Amino acid sequence: MSELAPKPLPRILHITERALWDAARERGAYEMSTRGRTLQEEGFIHCSTRAQLPRVAAFLYGSYDGPDELVVLVVDPALLDVPLKYEAPKPGAEEFPHVYGPIPVAAVVDVEVWR
Repeated sequence: MSELAPKPLPRILHITERALWDAARERGAYEMSTRGRTLQEEGFIHCSTRAQLPRVAAFLYGSYDGPDELVVLVVDPALLDVPLKYEAPKPGAEEFPHVYGPIPVAAVVDVEVWR
């Protein structure tokens, strides 16, 4: 009798500015929590599921007119070396993935341009 392999966790997403991602690649880890706030300021990195991404992008970057294009970091949770928790901003609300520490560059398995 063979054991079933654990189901892999779905990939999580984080939208950011290309320049911030480029700087993270040089450092080896990504440490921005959300638009204009660092991991140190917020305590975790805000992420989303694929289904949540359009709403998150509209909320954070709906009026974005910055010089850099926006990119979506596709993160494989199995490659994180810090805790990942799904949490709601208030009781009964939708849960979002939060990464409690820097995201290693190696955990970002794809980068998509956001339009």
